[in-house]
Amino acid sequence: MGGAIGSSLQIGSTPSTERSSSRAVGRLEEIRALASGLPSIDRLPPGRVTALARFANTSKAQAVSRLPDDRRAATLLAFIRTLEAAAGDDVIDLFDAVTTSMVSEAATAAKQARLRSLRDLDAAALKLRDAAIVILDPETPDDAVRTAIFDLIDRQTLDVAVERVGTLAEPHDETYFTELRKHNRKIAYTPVLLAGLDLGAAPAGRHFLEAIDYLRVVQSGRKRPGPPPIAFAPKVWLSQLRNPDGAVDLTGYKLCVLDGLRRAIRRRDVFPVHSLRYADPRKGLLSGLAWEASRPTVCRTLGVFTVADEELRRLSSRLDMAYRQTAERIPMNPAVTILNTNEGPDLFLERLEKIEEPPSLIALRAAIDARLPRLDLPELIMEMHARTGFADLFTHASEGSTRADNIVTGICALLVAEATNTGFEPMARLDVPALRRSRLSWVKQNFLRAETLTAANAALVAAQNAIPLARKWGGGDVASADGLRFVVPIRTVHSGPNPRYFGQQRGVTWYNLASDQFTGLNAMTVPGTLRDSLNLLAIALEQETELQPTEIMTDTAGYTDTIFGIFYLLGYQFSPRIADVGGARFWRVDAKADYGILDDIASNRINMKLIADHWDDLLRLGPRSETEVERDVRVCSSVICMPQDSAPPCREAVHVV
Repeated sequence: MGGAIGSSLQIGSTPSTERSSSRAVGRLEEIRALASGLPSIDRLPPGRVTALARFANTSKAQAVSRLPDDRRAATLLAFIRTLEAAAGDDVIDLFDAVTTSMVSEAATAAKQARLRSLRDLDAAALKLRDAAIVILDPETPDDAVRTAIFDLIDRQTLDVAVERVGTLAEPHDETYFTELRKHNRKIAYTPVLLAGLDLGAAPAGRHFLEAIDYLRVVQSGRKRPGPPPIAFAPKVWLSQLRNPDGAVDLTGYKLCVLDGLRRAIRRRDVFPVHSLRYADPRKGLLSGLAWEASRPTVCRTLGVFTVADEELRRLSSRLDMAYRQTAERIPMNPAVTILNTNEGPDLFLERLEKIEEPPSLIALRAAIDARLPRLDLPELIMEMHARTGFADLFTHASEGSTRADNIVTGICALLVAEATNTGFEPMARLDVPALRRSRLSWVKQNFLRAETLTAANAALVAAQNAIPLARKWGGGDVASADGLRFVVPIRTVHSGPNPRYFGQQRGVTWYNLASDQFTGLNAMTVPGTLRDSLNLLAIALEQETELQPTEIMTDTAGYTDTIFGIFYLLGYQFSPRIADVGGARFWRVDAKADYGILDDIASNRINMKLIADHWDDLLRLGPRSETEVERDVRVCSSVICMPQDSAPPCREAVHVV
């Protein structure tokens, strides 16, 4: 299947351009034609649908055709519906990339245009300043003001200065919109995009759907259905929606709709009806009798009370005790200081100084290094297979047993090739049947897949966990997440910009979760430098090893207040390594409590009523079963994506938690 249908419908190294967006919509329409008339899969278990679709995507058509009739029909249905949802996500990805690039280029151009005009603007403004000084001088008689000004500045120079200020000193937003309109060619694909997207909306996004429907009618050539909807438009955009004569400015209207749609999709106010990554965050949340039956199980899993007041009393007591214990220890800790600043008292922590390695540690390291065997990487991988059998978990894509001999050698060779990024050509050997080029190509195509790599990694993690020394390092209860940035030399939608890390190029981030036993639990590659907090949820919830860490550590990039609440509701302890606590806000429950030296710092009150009012909604965000991890990631990620100034009360309650 993956080779038959998938080859023409898969998306690969696609540049983020408006032409690519049009092609992606065409691909989506082609897939929808295949799916036309097929039943929906909304009521089927998502995990089972994913497994069937993955099998179809990695198997040959002959393997699928040999399945029993019922199994074959279910597999094909899952495959085509999943492919349809993935194609819709690709359209959204390209739309977001093209629109973001257009907006970013316009903002940069507006800034540069502003900088270029500053010299002329300053010169004209200085002339007008000189004239204003004369006007404001009380010693200059009113009837002599004009004469005094023209004695200082001739009329022609003053007229030029007034005209120049009028031309250059336009509002910043106007400069931005002028530059944005120059990118009008980039929205030429709008009719195709809007015709191809099947969108739904939460209550906050209904106005966007009205605007999109209006544009669809206009672009189809039909009669316009009355005045255009503008309830969705921010105030700064209102002046761009109409021409001076009052008629609709279609260019400005399109730009406003596309920019707003991009933001609404990120907030999940608007979402594709069929999607894997941008679906309605409310989809999958239990309600009614189903939620009433599941609530006790969720509360037992999280170790929380079903009644909000009882849980809030417990949390309040923990917070109160933490304040009092910390206040008692601060006078004995010279590294902690309370400083009085202009904004009020602030907590200051001294930097940790580097601890030099003692001679005994250096000697121990040298002694251990001397005892380690000298092995090449291929030998090491073969040795690890002999000890753990991890390579046996690389199964054929058809789920059948293979008749080929010595598959393990080819798998280990391919792992070396992938790890060193050399490709398998340097590994090919004509004199070794298992390492011939044709054999390596066949093994790579049929055995190296995401699920087999995950299973093999889980076996290695389990083997490490069985070593007594590794269990001395840690019990697997703590994991740390961090990312590495890499520049991508080719143009692809799967990369993203970030001048801080990639300069003028684009790149990706490899985000990794490692246990306290020094084993890798999970990893993912994300475009550019997508917010670490979003990635943290995915790699923590989707890891499939026998270790189940309950405390997740990360750096400042993975930290947000909302993440604390999300992880608490999912049964994890979030422990970020915050680079600078200066200016941090400290919160309390009891306004009358006396926390001694910390009393003035803890000046913010927690809105306990907000949590209590939405406690039931918060519990519904919690985990239900291992088969619903995708739902947990989707729902929680949508909560994080919502901006604080436009988030619903439930999101604010998560933030307060």
